[in-house]
Amino acid sequence: MAQHVLLVEDEPNIAEAIRFILTRDGWRVTHVADGLAALARVAETRPDLIILDHMLPGLSGLEVLAALRADPATAATKVLMLTARGQERDREAASLAGADGFMAKPFSNAEILAEVRAMVAR
Repeated sequence: MAQHVLLVEDEPNIAEAIRFILTRDGWRVTHVADGLAALARVAETRPDLIILDHMLPGLSGLEVLAALRADPATAATKVLMLTARGQERDREAASLAGADGFMAKPFSNAEILAEVRAMVAR
């Protein structure tokens, strides 16, 4: 069975591009567009990896990440944070919150695919 990625991204064009890239590579991708829906979907589907946008409606990506890390059932789930704000303080906040990886937008197709593959292989 294909590995499962939960994509939490509120920008439709970015979400579709990532979904296309990963699906073409054999991943099963589920997409939600807000933080509250992300937590519900994680509980339902138990993804292998979560790609989590920093700025989301409902709950921010950092709030979602904090909730995931606080729950023993999801604490070890791998999370790749995405942000349009690639400043050092954003990377530091994501790291402190428990992100396993960080990628600034815009990114290339090859970059996102390589990072997803590397994170799941770890």
